[in-house]
Amino acid sequence: MDAKRILTFLRRLKAHNERSWFQEHKKEYEAVRADFERGVQQALERIVTFDASIAHLTVKDCTYRFYRDTRFSNDKSPYKGHFGAYIAAHGKKGLHGGYYLHLEPDHCMVACGNYWLPTNILTSCRNEIMANTEEWLRCVQSPEFLKYYGSQADSSFKTPTDVSSWDQPQGFGLEKLKTCPSGFPRDWEHIDYLRLKDYCCWHRVADDFYQGDGWLDETERMFRAAKPMMDMMNAVIDDYE
Repeated sequence: MDAKRILTFLRRLKAHNERSWFQEHKKEYEAVRADFERGVQQALERIVTFDASIAHLTVKDCTYRFYRDTRFSNDKSPYKGHFGAYIAAHGKKGLHGGYYLHLEPDHCMVACGNYWLPTNILTSCRNEIMANTEEWLRCVQSPEFLKYYGSQADSSFKTPTDVSSWDQPQGFGLEKLKTCPSGFPRDWEHIDYLRLKDYCCWHRVADDFYQGDGWLDETERMFRAAKPMMDMMNAVIDDYE
């Protein structure tokens, strides 16, 4: 991908997020979107080598509309400020976890996993973690996982609000309960994993990360590091889909 060109367009759009400017620069938008979609196709071809479940997906299945739905938002900017692709076997709207690519000026990242899970599914996931603790710890405490996504023992996971953020350089769990979930033992040794409200992990990357084709090797390593965790949770979540 030509990440420099894509991000330059997005920076300019941020300063002129209005229909008149966008229409004047529509050809530039179409060119950078086509470039991004070529990158998504490359990612699909790479991921399928270690996750055959996504073999049926096309680029269109994984990418999003660039036009914002402003009906229920105070922000009436008509266009998004990023390009994103979610590569998930059950589709973009499914609960089954997948792989995410995100290009945004000063906020590029790679992510993997499941988010926005209903309470009943979260309860089942927590039960699975407790029932198979050793397997879970092998997934989330492997050297590869810790390298890219960090540990629940990190101080960053124990902030006063107990809500982690995409703004952190890396992380595991976008949102967490302040206390132990109902029905689970408060004194369990690995209680921090039960407090998670999602199983999403992410790693922020520099703006030039996606430039060229070299990003594919490092992205594959990130996805492979997170896949065992995601597979374990997907095995539970898929029973509900």
